[in-house]
Amino acid sequence: MSTQLSQIAKKAKLDRKARFTSLAHLLTPEFLKETWGKMNRKAAGGVDGQSTEQFESELETQVKAICKQLKEGTYHAPPVRRVEIPKGPGKVGTRPLGIPTVADRLLQRAVARILEAVFEADFLDCSHGFRPGRNPHHALQALRVQIVMKKVMQVFEADIRSYFTRINHQWLRKMVAHRIADPAILGLIGKWLKAGAMQDGVVIYAEEGTPQGGPISPLLSNLYLHFVLDLWFEKKIKPQCRGEAYLLRFADDFVVSFQFRQDVEHFQHKVRERFAEFGLELAEEKTRRILFGRFAGVTCLRHGLGRPETFEFLGFKHVCGVDRTGRFALIRIPSVKSCRKFLARTREWILHNRHWRRWEQQEHLTKMLRGFYQYFGLHHCERKLNWVRQQVQRQWINALNRRGQRRRTNWARLKDRPWFQLPFAQNLHPTV
Repeated sequence: MSTQLSQIAKKAKLDRKARFTSLAHLLTPEFLKETWGKMNRKAAGGVDGQSTEQFESELETQVKAICKQLKEGTYHAPPVRRVEIPKGPGKVGTRPLGIPTVADRLLQRAVARILEAVFEADFLDCSHGFRPGRNPHHALQALRVQIVMKKVMQVFEADIRSYFTRINHQWLRKMVAHRIADPAILGLIGKWLKAGAMQDGVVIYAEEGTPQGGPISPLLSNLYLHFVLDLWFEKKIKPQCRGEAYLLRFADDFVVSFQFRQDVEHFQHKVRERFAEFGLELAEEKTRRILFGRFAGVTCLRHGLGRPETFEFLGFKHVCGVDRTGRFALIRIPSVKSCRKFLARTREWILHNRHWRRWEQQEHLTKMLRGFYQYFGLHHCERKLNWVRQQVQRQWINALNRRGQRRRTNWARLKDRPWFQLPFAQNLHPTV
């Protein structure tokens, strides 16, 4: 972070009521070039057809042109290029993704860095998504602490229906203006919200939502839920609870844990009213309250309810279990959906590249598995991850057999071949 951004962040932290009236002057050619060095330069191009390679080849000219337009007030936010991407295995339909032009993506990222310096001081500890120095494993660790060490027995699992397409522009502008009073920055955000999306040559304008794909969208969507959910829960809901209550959110996914049933029932009612006020809605089919935690097993046994239910969060299935000494333990294993999605990717890759050399296939599948292990390599996950590894090997065998009909192979023939070996899973996050 540059010295100027550090100073802004420090001021925002020291004075929580300060509004920043002069920020646009930070958008200099030097700042844009610094931002360019932090961006993914392999991303696709937008509606103007310009690639990142073309933009980078004339970076000096491009950033000067952007700064000139900003200074003259003539910058125009082009519509994003909308593409539809599959939602994944087991899901019907597609998810819209908005791809800005390279120049617009750079400017969005630069403004996002400035806003991040301001609002990072305001975001609460319960929020983990789209924030520097935080990742899903931090959220999983915090959730584990809440369930294992706190007095909670009720878990409220929620899903927001089509969150990114329902964000109210008017409310969002008010939330940004809570800290930002620079008309140039506010004007840019307004232009991006109104830019629309181009699909099949037609520009479609939306009255609400932020297009997924732009660098500014994650921060704006995080800011929206900061005001709608995080602050409201901290200031209004927790003081009214009889027992302990904890909110944990990663982007638009959140889990709330409570000590008493009356508190979670009160929250269930109030959160629907709160969301409706800001144009949001819970997906009822994915929202539920369950008994979960240290005391859930005893309560379920007392009332003849069987074993406590499970819930999913950030790709993991959370289960009430016991350790070797018989004490309560939170067991987290990769969810069926996560495994199915990964195996669909490996199967597609293997079928499309089954004529590669075998050692090259081994090298690429090893990278894919290690990437999967890097995220899901938690305690209790080794057995499930090694099952995934075995399924990948079976996919590989089937693909090898499709090369021709004369020589058929099987597991017994290949299991000891050096080129067929794939890495086993390890516990890569012992503290999570």
